[in-house]
Order: sequence, then structure tokens, then C-alpha cells
Amino acid sequence: MSTPPHPWWKSATVYQIYPASFLDANGDGTGDLAGIIAKLDYLKNLGVDVIWLSPIYRSPLADMGYDISDYEDIDSRYGTLEDWDRLLEGAHTRGMKLMMDLVVNHTSDEHAWFTASKSSKTDPKRDWYIWRPGKVIDGKEHPPNNWKSVFQGSAWERDPATGEYYLHLYVSKQPDLNWDNPTVRSAVWDVMRFWVRRGCDGFRMDVINIISKTEGLPDAPLVDHTQYYQPASMYFANGPHVHKYIKQMHTEVLSHHDLITVGETPFTHEASELAAYVLPQNRELNMVFHFELMDIDSPSESPLLKKSWTLSELKAIVGRWQRFMRDDGFWNAVFIENHDHARSVSRFGNDSAQWRAVSAKMLAIFEITQTGTLYLYQGQELGLMNFPRTWGIEEYKDVASQNYWNLIKEQRQKAQGKEEVEMSDLLDSFALKARDHARTPMQWNASAHGGFTTGTPWMRVNDDYPEWNAEQQIADETSVHAFWKRALKVRKAHDVLIYGDFVMLLEAHEQVFAYMRNYGSTSALVLLNFKEGKVEVDLKEAVGGIAGYAFVLGNYENEEIGLEAKVVLRDYEGRVYVREALLN
Repeated sequence: MSTPPHPWWKSATVYQIYPASFLDANGDGTGDLAGIIAKLDYLKNLGVDVIWLSPIYRSPLADMGYDISDYEDIDSRYGTLEDWDRLLEGAHTRGMKLMMDLVVNHTSDEHAWFTASKSSKTDPKRDWYIWRPGKVIDGKEHPPNNWKSVFQGSAWERDPATGEYYLHLYVSKQPDLNWDNPTVRSAVWDVMRFWVRRGCDGFRMDVINIISKTEGLPDAPLVDHTQYYQPASMYFANGPHVHKYIKQMHTEVLSHHDLITVGETPFTHEASELAAYVLPQNRELNMVFHFELMDIDSPSESPLLKKSWTLSELKAIVGRWQRFMRDDGFWNAVFIENHDHARSVSRFGNDSAQWRAVSAKMLAIFEITQTGTLYLYQGQELGLMNFPRTWGIEEYKDVASQNYWNLIKEQRQKAQGKEEVEMSDLLDSFALKARDHARTPMQWNASAHGGFTTGTPWMRVNDDYPEWNAEQQIADETSVHAFWKRALKVRKAHDVLIYGDFVMLLEAHEQVFAYMRNYGSTSALVLLNFKEGKVEVDLKEAVGGIAGYAFVLGNYENEEIGLEAKVVLRDYEGRVYVREALLN
């Protein structure tokens, strides 16, 4: 078997930092670049290769920095461009790379481009954004179409100065750029070149699959009878020119540098749609974040609500993507947490006191044994969990949570004809699913506010920080942090875990996820008990029998556990075995 060349980013461990919540060095309550610089040794020691920063550009923070008012400056809350240069130098000196979050589907309404665009219908930047006149129905003016914003309400905002509406697929302070205008695309390439010239090693591209809208912007079909505005992703996700534009980005910018690129591709589970962004011959991106696994417990109405899922469903999704178009060069982004999702130990593991650490370690094994570039979110390496159900709605800072709460509250008030309506069921859902859980400040030690700040934190620190924090875990060889550090070393030591094929075992089993990985003459066997309760499994399905396998990682203890044909897995137990070439 010929070994294909492997770019550096395939075996990389990428660590996502949500800067506002990482570490506050100046005591103003918000994390900053100086705080990140102070923890570079912590990240290097964990085994991180690439640091990805969620947006730190100048921003009014209508959506936590995903509304950018200046792409070529750092928001003063986080520091200065000189601080960024120091961070980059510190990362590079330690052999780590730094990637930026590129948010170019939309800007802030306070960006100079939009200020000019809305100033008059004849301004040269008018068509840098998507402006349309309203439509009159029964003598009343309505927005240009019935598209619903991702964050509720109309996706259009009327500007009183010119009497026209601008499109904002997210909040009204995030107007969408008009990518059909070649001057806009050139401006985006210039932004990218600015950061690459400064030393940036790559980009995570926010909602990059929605930059091309269907021509004519037609009304969305009626699927939600409770409101006028309808979900319209069929008219803006994976639109008619999206691949033309990303290919142009590749030609103009990406192809000239050795960068890591990952595109965020929401609203899309169709494999062939996603493959088009990634297959090497298409010359677009290295990989994408798709959300089929992350959507497994979300009903169609909202990702803030919860539906039950089965292990069979999870296996089917993971197995399909692990095997998908391997020979054509498709490459996965492996992740189970980010800033837009609740904590993985609370969603996919068991965050009770008894099983939290064990199940968090099991999920670590699940992550490090999959093909793809591995992404770790801040606090995941500590097994941080959702904050408690006892917290009130006032603790939920996220615009998505607040807007959805207000929408449902208004609907209930209208339906029941009274101000005071029961909302505890929605708080039950938020306690499980809200994005806010990923955004509580990092828990560094047992001092006030978990050592995150000496001031008042912008968001409350989870209540468990006195006993669940980085300082305590670094000193404990049996901690989740110690396990992640060991697991990342095991992944790096065994190419089979990064590049091997994927063979599902025990496919119908509703408690155990078992699979083999094969690469050249090496095989790996992964056993994961996803539930509470012991379980016996028979490995007669294992290809080539079970002889010759050596134990390399387990979440119960470090000593060797031999492999028998029948294996008893304890509650949430995970094990990895590796077999080198069998000698005749």
C-alpha cells in the first residue's frame, strides 16, 4: 500500500479558545489576549498544536464578536494588534500555530462599509450589502420576503433613511455582505492577506456555506404555522455560486500559503453537498465542520430544545463520516464541543458526581480514535459540565437563548391572554442545550471566580469551580486533564488512529460502540461503553481475531488489561488496543 503524503494539519490537535471566557489578565471581567499569552505553556503541555481564536476583532458584541466593525484591528476589550503579535510569537516559539476566525458572511452594522452602504441609495458601497424594497400586501408594507432570522423574527430590517430593507440572516446588527459583488470578494481577500502577512497560520470560516443566496430571494415554504416568518436555509445554504467564490478564495489567497482551513457548514447534512467543499481536486477547503452529530439531540423547531437519541443513531452518523470518500481525499474535522453547543459530558456522557470524570474520559477516547483533524474546546480537557438548572434566565447571556425565550414567552402570553405564563419547561431545555454552557469562564483554580478574573466576570463561573478546576487536575494523575494529555500522546504515537480505515463492530449493540482501525500492517481496536452498567461483548466479529493486541489506553486504570474474546466493560469504560504486523 502506498502511503499518501500527510499535510501537517491532518495530525494536528486544535484547541479552540473563546477569548472572553479564557483568562482575564487585567481584572475588567473579560478574558483577553494577555490572559491567553499567560497560558501558552499550559496549552503546549496539554499537547496542543494549533490555537484557534474565536473572534477578537473590533466589535459592538451584539453576537459575542461575530459582528465585526473592523477586520484589521483587535477589540480593546481583548488588547491590541501588538498583543496579538506577542501571542503569535509566543505560540510559534513553542512550536504551536495560530488560526483566526474569519467571519465574512456578514459584518457589524457599525462597520464603515455598512455605514457608507446605508447612507444613500447611490453610495458606491450600497451594493456591498443586500438591499431590497418592501412588498405591499393588502395595503400594508412587509419585508421583501418571509425569511426568518436564525435568531428569530424577520431576516430583514427596514432602514428609515432610505426606506429599504437590508438582509441579516442573524441579528439585525449583522447585515449580510453581498458576495455577488466582486469588489466585496476582493475586500475579503484583502482581509485574509492582512492576517496571513502578519503571521496567521489559517482560518476557521464562520457559516461559509451561506455566502451565496438564491437569485430572486424567493419566499420560503410555510412549515411553521405559528408565525409569518419561515426558516429559509434552502435558499441561502450551499447557494448557486458558493463553490465558485470559495474556489476564487483558494486561487487568490489560500493556494499561496501552507494554511489550515476549516469551513463551518450549518443547515447541511447531505454528504455530497459537504464533500464539494473538501475534496482536494476541488481546491476549496481542507475540511468542514458539519453538524449531523451535534444535531442528534435537537428537534427541528430549535437546537435549544432536546430530543432523545440512540447509540445506533450516533454510530450510524460517525461510521458514515469516518468511511466517507476516503479514497478521494475527503477529510473530517473531529469535534464534540464548541462555543455553540452545551458541554459534551452533559450531553453525551453522564455529569453526575459518580460518572462525570469516567464518562468524560470515555468521550476523550471516542474523539482521539477517529480519522480527521482533532478539535478540542476550552474546558473540555477538564470535563467541564453544564451549569445547574437552578440558574435563572438572567444568567443566560447568549442572544440565541434570550431571543428564543422572548419569542416563546410572547406566543404564550398571546395564546393565554395574560402576562404571567409558565416557562419552566423552556428553562429545563436550556439547562441541557443552551450555547451559554460553553461560555462560562474557565475554571483555573479554587480562588474567587475560579481564578478567571480578579474583577466581576462578564458571565457567572459555574458553581463547581472550588473542587473542579485546572490547578487541582494538573496535580492529579487520575484527572480528566491528565487523561486528555495521555490520550493526545497515544493518538500522536499511532498513525492508525489518525489515518486508518474504519470498520464497525457490534453494529446493532445499544450500549457499546466498538470499531477497528487499520493502516498498513497496524490495527487498532476501540471499545466504548456509552452507558451506566456493566456489559459483556463478544469480539468474534473482530477481523483477524484478537491475538497480538496490546492495551494502549483505558479510562479506568493504566495497567495492562489483556484482550479476551469476551470482554466485560464497566460503566462508561473505554479501551484502545493496538496490534502491529502479525508475524507468521
